[in-house]
Amino acid sequence: MHLIINNSSMIPVYEQVVDQLRQKIMLGELKEGEGLPSVRVLANELKISALTVKKAYDKLEEDGLVITVHGKGTYVAATDTDSAAEARKKAAEDEMSLAVSKAKLAGLTNDEIREILEMILEDE
Repeated sequence: MHLIINNSSMIPVYEQVVDQLRQKIMLGELKEGEGLPSVRVLANELKISALTVKKAYDKLEEDGLVITVHGKGTYVAATDTDSAAEARKKAAEDEMSLAVSKAKLAGLTNDEIREILEMILEDE
């Protein structure tokens, strides 16, 4: 599984794992019923502690994104398409809010920010 861990990030490693797996599930890269790597396999692959991976899997299970079957493994849970769409919308809003904050810190006005957004939308 292709996950990228940034050891110099202020974000804890388990949260990086959770965020990336959540994104893969929400984008449909990981499908319902698909098995995740075992805790040990993913820990070895990422060169992190198995306890860190376990903590990430526990958080994903708590959020209803995966199901762990004792002795069998961890699998992507059935996703409610409405809540998945809402999660994607929320993530986009968060990213846009961060971009607007950065633009304002750079001294851009609301009109300049709107102009940039319009240019980006035209290019899409």
